[in-house]
Amino acid sequence: MTHLSLPINPTWELDSIFPGGSASKELHTFLEKLEEDIAVLHNHINDKNTPQSAEETTSYDVIIEGLQSALSRISEVSSFTSCLTAQNQKDKKAVQLTGKVTALYARLENVMTLFQNVLRNTENEVWEAWIARDEISPISFVLSEKRSEAQEKLSPELESLASDLAVDGYHGWGQHYDTIVAKVGIPHSDENGEIMMLSVGQAANKLDDPDRTVREETFVNWEKAWGEAADYCADTLNRLAGFRLKLYERRGWDDVLKEPLAINRMSRETLDSMWKVIEESKPVFVAYLERKAKLLGLERLNWCDVDAPLGDSVGKITYDQAAQDIVEQFRNFSPKLADFSVEAFNNRWIEAEDRPGKRPGGFCTSLPASKQTRVFMTFGGTVSNLSTLAHELGHAYHQHLMEDLPQFNQGYAMNVAETASTFAEMILADALVKNAATKEEKIGLLADKAQRSIAFFMNIHARFLFETSFYEKRKQGTLDAIELSALMEQAQKEAFHGALGSYHPNFWASKLHFYITDVPFYNFPYTFGYMFSTGIYAQAQREGATFAEKYDALLRDTGVMTVEELATKHLGVDLTKPDFWREAMSLAIADVEAFLELTN
Repeated sequence: MTHLSLPINPTWELDSIFPGGSASKELHTFLEKLEEDIAVLHNHINDKNTPQSAEETTSYDVIIEGLQSALSRISEVSSFTSCLTAQNQKDKKAVQLTGKVTALYARLENVMTLFQNVLRNTENEVWEAWIARDEISPISFVLSEKRSEAQEKLSPELESLASDLAVDGYHGWGQHYDTIVAKVGIPHSDENGEIMMLSVGQAANKLDDPDRTVREETFVNWEKAWGEAADYCADTLNRLAGFRLKLYERRGWDDVLKEPLAINRMSRETLDSMWKVIEESKPVFVAYLERKAKLLGLERLNWCDVDAPLGDSVGKITYDQAAQDIVEQFRNFSPKLADFSVEAFNNRWIEAEDRPGKRPGGFCTSLPASKQTRVFMTFGGTVSNLSTLAHELGHAYHQHLMEDLPQFNQGYAMNVAETASTFAEMILADALVKNAATKEEKIGLLADKAQRSIAFFMNIHARFLFETSFYEKRKQGTLDAIELSALMEQAQKEAFHGALGSYHPNFWASKLHFYITDVPFYNFPYTFGYMFSTGIYAQAQREGATFAEKYDALLRDTGVMTVEELATKHLGVDLTKPDFWREAMSLAIADVEAFLELTN
């Protein structure tokens, strides 16, 4: 058992990956070599014919190995540049490097498109023999998926052209959000009445301040600042959606959810079943919002009150204490999870310092070539920050469990990635509630658990409803900022069952998730992850200490199965039916009912 080295440094260490940050010579050498290797792979595939027999497939082994190596290395350098731009939004060299990495990704995608075309053109009999070979069978799921994907797409020439144009088009617009957010400043009055400008990341921490005056002032200034940037954001969002829709049209895809569902390896039946159970359960969460309003002395909650803490019974948490709490509770579930987290803290894999210039939000990114991860967040001492830290460490542990697998098999989707992170949050949240010293503290912690349900069942549902309606309207033409804000508010009212007194019309402008190009519909996978992990947690409670190994096995399989297959194999349940979702929902409802009883 390893122990935490206190005090813990809240800034991460990046020099062991590439020394010197964005000016690193090693980084530039690494990129040059990667560029050369991708070019060699391109030429190698171009010179080869589609295999006509099982024997001929062996000549592709070196290409498959080269593709996996390139994928690992480009993930490494992409993660590194993401860390650089997140820790300092003014690092212009890092922004330039991001552009270079995006261009390299496009080249690798072109090579992958050529490879997928070989898979597509391979006769079925030869194909079956190919994936049955001992060297290939471990990655057969991913190769079969790539083959099916190729059969759904345009010719390799057109897909390569689209990929090339996407660098300065589609992905360029996505990166434009970073430029916009770096320019947005939120004015804030400090204790002495002095006005200071906060970055978006700093202001976000003020939006759930215990003092309603601080929340309201921050929210008004937040809406105003994003309102001033809204025209730029509207241009950006319209171009992203326009590119996507035109590409879908050329591929003959008429459902905007086709790609996000395929990326997340889940069926429409599973998605619909999940939303149906959420919708039928919303009245109890509306009752929570109404009770919270009363406890805050309000007739109805406004948007800026939804995440407000109830009382200050938990108090400020130091970063060292947060680390100790997380490790202790993780150890109760799984010593392996705890030891890994100790390693992450001791090796400075986490950037948590509260300072200006950082990007808003939190993320975990993997460095597969180094077999490491990095976690990014801004720790302000709240229970919410504690949850975020546990959440991101859950992501990191998931990647850690997969680092000895073939690179192709490490490609798990966002929805199951959110499962590991949310499960980690639950371990911590449940323990905090059980160990609460007072009734007031228990109420505050139950409220914090209920808040997560509100986020996943209402806030994220609003994002899903907004994006669904936006894409339908975008087919007819561009929407201006006013129309986008109206759509956003309408979606929020529907998702929250009209329970709030005011909403957040400019949410679409401020939320990074709408501008991410890698995964369209960056919303429902979060809710899936929350619900799936809650269902897994229910099973873990039933089975006790032996479940930790089953949990690890499930996570290791996330890159080689659909979510339906995963649930059947490891949990014995059918995700297309409501039963599993209702059992998961019962845990979330139990938290709200306990809260309502304690505050009656």
